[in-house]
Amino acid sequence: MKLFDIEAYRSWAEMELEQEKEVEEAEVAVQEAEDYLESDMESAMDEFRRFEEEMERMARSELESLERAAESARKMGNLFEKAATIASKMYMEAALNSATASMKTAWKGLSSIKVHPS
Repeated sequence: MKLFDIEAYRSWAEMELEQEKEVEEAEVAVQEAEDYLESDMESAMDEFRRFEEEMERMARSELESLERAAESARKMGNLFEKAATIASKMYMEAALNSATASMKTAWKGLSSIKVHPS
């Protein structure tokens, strides 16, 4: 019976040792899986950061382009306003000159008519 007891104890100890070895192997495998997952997540985050920076760079570039176009349109609008103002002043000046010339001609015509003394 003592031999059976010893054999059972030895078998139990062997199984316990094998189980501890399997637990350690499982822990190593889990740690490797966690490390791999963490590495992949870090790579994904790096890729996301690069994508985000590229999108920000593109958005900034587009905004600057729109600002340049708006500034150009504003300057062109100012030029058109000045041109319209100048054209309007020139038109008014020409109309005034024409009216003055007409009045002068009318006065000349009236002053050249002589009344006969009889």
